[in-house]
Amino acid sequence: MTRHILVTGAAGVMGARLVHRLVSKGFRVRALILPGDRFVSRLAGLGCEIREGDVSDAASVVGVCEGIDTVYHLAAIILSPDVRVFERVNLLGTVNMVAAAQRSGVRHLIYVSSASVVYPKRTPYAESKLRAEAVVQNADGLGYTIVRPTLVYEPGGGQELMLFLDYLKRFPIVPFIGRGGAIKRPVWSEDVVTGLVAIAGQAVALGKTYNLSGGEPITMLELAKLLLWHADHPRPIVPLPVWLCSAVARLLACCVRNPPLTQSAIAGIVNDADLDPSAAIHDLGYRPLGVREGIARCFAPGAAPSPEPTPRAFSAKAHERNAT
Repeated sequence: MTRHILVTGAAGVMGARLVHRLVSKGFRVRALILPGDRFVSRLAGLGCEIREGDVSDAASVVGVCEGIDTVYHLAAIILSPDVRVFERVNLLGTVNMVAAAQRSGVRHLIYVSSASVVYPKRTPYAESKLRAEAVVQNADGLGYTIVRPTLVYEPGGGQELMLFLDYLKRFPIVPFIGRGGAIKRPVWSEDVVTGLVAIAGQAVALGKTYNLSGGEPITMLELAKLLLWHADHPRPIVPLPVWLCSAVARLLACCVRNPPLTQSAIAGIVNDADLDPSAAIHDLGYRPLGVREGIARCFAPGAAPSPEPTPRAFSAKAHERNAT
């Protein structure tokens, strides 16, 4: 039975939530955080073991898996203006953690990937996550489970969703990338944590890939209108041709250090991510909220805010930390 668990990226918003839940379930947890991480306070008072290390530095994670049954590998970079960071942290970091797990005889590695790996034209971030999936799948002697969360939201947070809302609120008439027909399944953050915890010790989950997605699909245009309505900022939305937005993004990339519009942002708007959660529902008892109910909870009076300020621009600026 799984009792000793390592969580990488444990000081991130999702990582800290996962550590809290695992500890409450009686697991002994070792939390891997970046050296000097200022968000270590999120783990205060839990009684978990805290180790410092950088997954992209193989030497710093030597021995981190000793005595561990199960590893939750969440540490990743989501947004960065330097595309080389995705390969260094997301791909090489996974290579290093897989090697550390193999050396220590870990039975089960649970890798948190991304819904963006299914995009027909992947961003550098998505490509790094897909290649990392292959590393996990091909690791000799290591049981694995891969999970692909969709667009995560929570009261006051969900990094990518809040970037989107900030963009929508910026204009009296919203210039929208394309016609908004891409279908998404945004997911409540607590549902993701519940799904992750349910995997621990489950033999049925070995060798599987689960979509930890929301309970209902919604188009990007419908999501935009829903967010603006709940934020008390309803306003007209005007679609712009995707080719025009892409041309502007390419031009900005040449002359602006941190452009307000990027190809990655466009990809997030125009690509479907309607990932089916039925396998997680069947195997794990996963029961995700629908997005309309979930967004209403996010904006309800007294809803607890995210523990971390959200970036205030709809762009891939440098938010380099271990998170999901």
